[in-house]
Amino acid sequence: MRRAVAAALSLTLLAGCASTAASTDGKLNVVTTTEILADLVQQVGGDRVSATSLVPPGGDPHSYEPTPADAKRVAKADVTFTNHLLLEPQSLIKTIDANADKDAPNVSLAEAAESYGAHVIPLVENIGLDVLWLGLRVRGTGKQRGATRTSSVQLAATKLDGPGQLVAYLTESLGQPDRYFDSTDGLDKADSTTLPPAAHTHLNWAFTKPGVYHLTLQGSLDNNDGKLQPLGQGTFTFAVGVEPHSVKPASGGPATVLGDGHTDLTVDLDSGQVYAYSDAHKVGAAQSQVAAGNVVIDVPNKALVPIPEDPRFSFLGKPGTQIHQLPQAVLGKHVHGEIDPHLWEDVANAKAYAQLMRDTLISKDPDGKQAYEANTKAYLSKLDELDDYLRTTLATIPPDRRQLITTHDAFGYLASAYDMTVAGFVVPNPAQEPSVEQVRKLSDTIRNLHVPAVFTEPNLAQRASVLIQVARDQGVQVCSLYGDAFDDHARTYVDMMRHNADELKRCLGANR
Repeated sequence: MRRAVAAALSLTLLAGCASTAASTDGKLNVVTTTEILADLVQQVGGDRVSATSLVPPGGDPHSYEPTPADAKRVAKADVTFTNHLLLEPQSLIKTIDANADKDAPNVSLAEAAESYGAHVIPLVENIGLDVLWLGLRVRGTGKQRGATRTSSVQLAATKLDGPGQLVAYLTESLGQPDRYFDSTDGLDKADSTTLPPAAHTHLNWAFTKPGVYHLTLQGSLDNNDGKLQPLGQGTFTFAVGVEPHSVKPASGGPATVLGDGHTDLTVDLDSGQVYAYSDAHKVGAAQSQVAAGNVVIDVPNKALVPIPEDPRFSFLGKPGTQIHQLPQAVLGKHVHGEIDPHLWEDVANAKAYAQLMRDTLISKDPDGKQAYEANTKAYLSKLDELDDYLRTTLATIPPDRRQLITTHDAFGYLASAYDMTVAGFVVPNPAQEPSVEQVRKLSDTIRNLHVPAVFTEPNLAQRASVLIQVARDQGVQVCSLYGDAFDDHARTYVDMMRHNADELKRCLGANR
């Protein structure tokens, strides 16, 4: 993450020298972040528009890192469209905002489409861990501090007291670890990470010895002006392999013990405070926000795992040595906000996107108003037919078979709009073979829900190995759904959504 932000900042240097000329064929030059958005705007723009995507075919919009060529393409665009709501990595957003011409509309669709009737829902991650799922989060907008969507919040580990060492690290999609906080060589400026405003990310938290640890985190705001605005700091207590209720928190006062569910160590851009933010259903709505000094985080002995043989994890110690580790649960770099950004999985939201795109194109090209309005009217009619097709097709699936087990959290809107249910599972650390216990948990989830099929995404095959293994062991079908990207078999939004409806019916229907 630190490397990605630095790369994005270097790309902004291209803004001053790149041309802002429109497409050479006279068409409006529109650049989007994803192929799905490019297809939508092409349907609206028709012959007056040339729409292209920065994320290449089959690419993952959550993790795509921009290139200097992307910065040049943005600088030449007449209009740019992003999805945002933290769908795209901040490095890509920074590249767009720094290089887009000041006279070119630069529209964040997910945020602006609500006025056109789009419906947003919270991002719900149902992960069946039996230990605490601990991440990092930034809350608030920070507008009074001058924050924008290209701002960054730095979280730095400034002090650790305890009997051993702490390493907080992220395991990327292909198994490469990225250390955020590592006390094994002392804490310094390198022991920090950055997140966009209103973002959340997952981490592994590894402790080399049992005992009580106190970790101090400092928050700072970077508005790309060369200065860091200090925010608050807080000290969190970890009870590693010891009875957590016997441990006093950093404040010395009453303790709130957190041992299951989903908690994030959080810096608040509006209040400047640092605290633990937990799923309300786990600790009670009144206690979802707990001051850092009152927190005791339970790292129980059932969190003991062996250090992998993989030499990339040698920073944790000798291979095979047992350490206490709270797992990141979701494989890969997974930065997101509290709102699900995958709005297009509900066709009604795609209609809102199309209408917002229409009005944006008209604002840039008033002479094309009649064409844009006619194209949009025809496309909205096609989307109405698509919505009816999904609703009718998915209604044939028996209610007790409408469970979705997928490779990532991209289908909440589809489930909400078409009466499905999203079920979660634990993705183990990819550097290790899945343990018997991990396989058992996933097997139990599939068995207990009586699901006839699980679903992978074509562009995320590397994340699905354990899911595929367990599905085959259970005699469950492995099927395919499109979430964030097209492939050679589906090159338009309508095609991908029709495929999703057909595949869900084929794999979950009673007569499969």
